Amino acid sequence: MFRTRKETVHAVNDVSLRIDRGEIVALLGPNGAGKTTLLDIILGMSDPQDGTVSVFGRSPREAVSRGLVGAVQQTGGLLDDLSVRETVVMIASLYRKHMPVDEALERAGATTFAKRKVSKCSGGQQQRVRFALALLPEPDLLVLDEPTAGMDVQSRHEFWDTMHAEAREGRTVVFATHYLQEAEDFAQRVVLLDRGAVHHDGTVDSFRSASTHQAVTFTWPEPTPLPGLPGITHLDRKGSRVIAHTHESDRLARVLLTQTPAAELEISRGGLEDAFTALISRSDDT
Repeated sequence: MFRTRKETVHAVNDVSLRIDRGEIVALLGPNGAGKTTLLDIILGMSDPQDGTVSVFGRSPREAVSRGLVGAVQQTGGLLDDLSVRETVVMIASLYRKHMPVDEALERAGATTFAKRKVSKCSGGQQQRVRFALALLPEPDLLVLDEPTAGMDVQSRHEFWDTMHAEAREGRTVVFATHYLQEAEDFAQRVVLLDRGAVHHDGTVDSFRSASTHQAVTFTWPEPTPLPGLPGITHLDRKGSRVIAHTHESDRLARVLLTQTPAAELEISRGGLEDAFTALISRSDDT
């Protein structure tokens, strides 16, 4: 909760989540939704004014101090005048037990620029350095706040390939992102926050199903004209292939299959972007 001159803002308001070991969870939401505040609470950097937070049965600060949690945050935490390797060596010295420095650099994809000064690293390379630091205690939980910010497309793909490998090792991964494709490609579970509250918590498929944009694609014998069909908002036809946009895909499909010569019928829903927009619009109405 934050107080401004005009109002009291509940950055996180009545959020209740349980994340089990081995889950890969994406936190989505517009700017100011409460994603970073929630991650700060999980990391013990902020304390909730009401309620409790437990990480592996411990307080967040204890879990972090025991090396059970590693974090990759958007900014900060790096000294410009040190090299990448010097940075990792310095932080490794703070742990009683840690992964070998060279292994952390390799797994984070930072070996090729390990001798470079941090100040000379790109934004994406600095994120890889933060990832190497997060891996040092060999944590059971990785918390990532916009981890691919500043990365180009290729670097982003390489980063997520690395994260897939970490997940296969059994690590729990919780990440906040503005890139909906990352959530669709990587997450098993999606949590949508808006104005500090949870507006969706479920699988990627259940999130996608919130989209109101549906399309029924089918083949239609030429030159037979199309009859009036129910629930269509827009129609695209190229030769024998027809794409009908609708809010009533089941009803339209039933008519096409039982009352017309349509064939090769497919039903598709909109992507995560459509679902995101639909769910945020619904939260605005509540």
